[in-house]
Amino acid sequence: MTGEKVLMAETTFDLLVLGGGPGGYVAAIRAAQLGMTVACIDENDMWGGTCLRVGCIPSKALLESTHLLEESQKHLSDHGIQVAGVHLDLQKMMQRKTAVVDALCGGIKMLLKKHKVTGFNTRGRLVSGTQVQLSDANGTLLTAKHIIVATGSLPMTLPGIAMDHDLIGDSTTALSYPSVPETLIVIGGGYIGLELGSVWRRLGSKVIVLEAMDRVLGGLDGEIAKIAVRTFEKQGIEFRTKAFVEEAKVVAGKCVVKLKDGQVLHADRVLACAGRVPNTRDLGLEALGISTDRRGAITVDADFRTSVPTVFAVGDCIGGAMLAHKASEEGVACVEKIATGYGKVDYHAIPAVVYTHPEIGCVGKTEEQLQAEGIEYKRGVCPYGANGRARALGDTDGRVKILADAKTDRILGVHAIGSHAGDLVAEVAVAMSFSASAEDLGRCVHAHPTLSEIVKEAALAVHGEAIHTA
Repeated sequence: MTGEKVLMAETTFDLLVLGGGPGGYVAAIRAAQLGMTVACIDENDMWGGTCLRVGCIPSKALLESTHLLEESQKHLSDHGIQVAGVHLDLQKMMQRKTAVVDALCGGIKMLLKKHKVTGFNTRGRLVSGTQVQLSDANGTLLTAKHIIVATGSLPMTLPGIAMDHDLIGDSTTALSYPSVPETLIVIGGGYIGLELGSVWRRLGSKVIVLEAMDRVLGGLDGEIAKIAVRTFEKQGIEFRTKAFVEEAKVVAGKCVVKLKDGQVLHADRVLACAGRVPNTRDLGLEALGISTDRRGAITVDADFRTSVPTVFAVGDCIGGAMLAHKASEEGVACVEKIATGYGKVDYHAIPAVVYTHPEIGCVGKTEEQLQAEGIEYKRGVCPYGANGRARALGDTDGRVKILADAKTDRILGVHAIGSHAGDLVAEVAVAMSFSASAEDLGRCVHAHPTLSEIVKEAALAVHGEAIHTA
């Protein structure tokens, strides 16, 4: 049984997985497929971790709903469709978001049950290299040959920010505002801030993004990030870089934000989302001698093994790119290493997506990284405006850029901004996993008319062979 309070005689397993998010539940299911007896422990009532419960999925549901609202209000007339009386029903929108989350969480519960994974919805703590104690009424002690820690990450706590998780809150708070704030200040110019900022901007908020660094979307290719900022500014989002927040507090029902340079800003709500940190506190790691870095990330070797040979860790809690799909791939690879001695994650081909509109997708090296590493490269670019499907969609803003090794032509990275950019970079991620060249990709037949032809044209452009671009 899963997702329920269970009383069991059996407390011994082949594998215990601590955490029921994208790294944990996937590892548990894969282990069961490989013939292990498995228990998965998560302190929340619903499975899926941060991503499914209060992260990726609910935010994407709101992004889709608000995009449709804005399309109907501002852009359907371009297609000859006249719509009147379009208005927001925020409560209904939030109900749909919750329904999406509930359905997927319930799906994971069903999958765990199907694969005979025993679920415990309570907190667990390591007491030895083979034992986890539950925080249930009985203090149940579970034993296993191997343990995988997949406890994910938490929003970073910023000094000087007086969080009340109402007017001043984190990304979880911003998923459920009861009304549209007139002014929303977003602290942090990363993908979470821009996605949630876009949601509330579309619903009518004045959104101001404060970023302490000299640019937003710091991890992205610089050219794509600049295009994104210009586009979001046209949509109405205000950006302030080199804006270090010293203090944020609620005064008489309003938010007051003080910057290091002395500026004072006022808002109805503040969203603090300057990053995430590994969720590794109070797991019993220190007592076992399992080391963590200064951010709390668990130290593991190439096999995801900690300093205790029977304890492994995957996902956000070991640092690196904090992405759900990375955690899932690590969970599978870790289990397969335990079971078969072999498992692999191709870290050079892990895509990332920012689900704004236009969407941003990338995989591999940026131009700045290649330049810093002294790698000679060629680039090929195709704009959306040259694509027939993009024209038919009426969505011609954006471009795809492919970077390839100047000597071998091996694809080193792709960076895209535009409609369905996240889907477009997927084929390049596959190509990179097979060490494909730009010529390989350019010579693959792509259906016409599709947005995927933009990728083909960008690949051809690496060698100056693009057909449909000047």
